[in-house]
Order: sequence, then structure tokens, then C-alpha cells
Amino acid sequence: MTKESSQMASKRIISRQSLPDVIADALRERILSGDMAEGETIRQEALATEYGVSRMPIREALKRLHDEGLVQLSNNRGTSVTKHSLREIGEIFDLRILIEVDLFRISIPNMTEEDFARCGKLLDEMETSYDADDVANWGRLNYEYHAALYAAANRKLTNALLRKVSLQSDRYVRMHLSVMRQRETAKQEHRTLLDYALNKNIDAGQKLLTSHITRTKDQLLAFIAAQR
Repeated sequence: MTKESSQMASKRIISRQSLPDVIADALRERILSGDMAEGETIRQEALATEYGVSRMPIREALKRLHDEGLVQLSNNRGTSVTKHSLREIGEIFDLRILIEVDLFRISIPNMTEEDFARCGKLLDEMETSYDADDVANWGRLNYEYHAALYAAANRKLTNALLRKVSLQSDRYVRMHLSVMRQRETAKQEHRTLLDYALNKNIDAGQKLLTSHITRTKDQLLAFIAAQR
């Protein structure tokens, strides 16, 4: 094998290995945006045709989404988008409160000017997405903003847990924004959270963050219960 053909083979291998990542990213966004509804059956053959690939990268992508809790794989029932019960949705947001409030408490005394600048930049980007009615981008920025608030806690294992929980809550958070139109309240509370962090007001920050997540949970549960 020539050097040139060896390099080409290497590139082909890298491309094949990255394909499940690309498909998983695309399917994840479709689930989080509601384009693929909770409980919807996922047909691997149809996805393979849609993306112009074999079933192998589709299967691998679905396994990754299963590990994230976004899809359910079953030998008997096939594959479907995860549909949480109302109790499970409530539990997701309760977990967020437990994890995030503690991370915020630890993070506030350690936040630097760089942390505050990053949070401020993300808030500006979030407000641009509000004005553009870009719910998908807002969902991503919302996670990044909260993660930036907690970064100074330097709790890698806890942040890894939060990432998985946040993936579960993201589609419901987007629903809250797009259907229930709670934008102005969210904008104000996000700014106030940063103000409390800047002023090292830990108690007020914890209380606001708790009520911020709790209100979203309560309103969503009421809305989803009515829809179902």
C-alpha cells in the first residue's frame, strides 16, 4: 500500500467512526426540539434511508441516545423516544434542584472575573435567541449558562451527573419556553442569579435558583397533565 492510499484509508476509517456521532447529534436535537415526539416509534430502516447510511451507524447512534436516556431500546418492542411519566418528569427537576443549588453554593465564593464575563456573554447570547424566537439555540445556551454559573465549584463528577439530568429536562425546558411563553421571567431571573453571584449573596442565590427550577417544574407538570 502506498503512503497516499494509506492516508486515504485512514481518513475513511475516521469518517466511519464519526458517523454515529453526527447521527446521534442530529437525532438528539430532533428529540429535544420535539420534532420526534415522546413515545414515537423509531424505525431504523427509515432513518437509514433518510440519512443515506447503513443501519449500523443508526444502531450505534441509538445506543448512545439510549445511554443518555433519550430513547428506549427493547428486543420485543423495538425503539422509541423515551416517554416519562409525570412522576418521572417531576423527579428530573427535583434532581436538578438538588444538584444545581449545591453546585451554585460551592461555586459563588470561587467565581472569578473570567467566570462572570463568560456568564454575562452567555446571557447576552440567550437574550438574542429570545428575540429571534430561536428556541433550539436558547435551550443549548440555557444549559451552558447554568454550567458556567457552577464551573467554579470544580466538581467534575457532579457536573457529569448534571449533564445527563439536563439532557432529560432540556426538551421540557424548551416546551416551557415555546408553549408557555415564560421568557421575560426567565430573562430577569437569569440576570438576578448572576447579580447574586457577583455580590457573593449565596443564600439569595440558592433561594432564587430553587424557585426558578421549581416554577418551571410545576407549570410544566400542569401543562403536560392537561395535554395527556
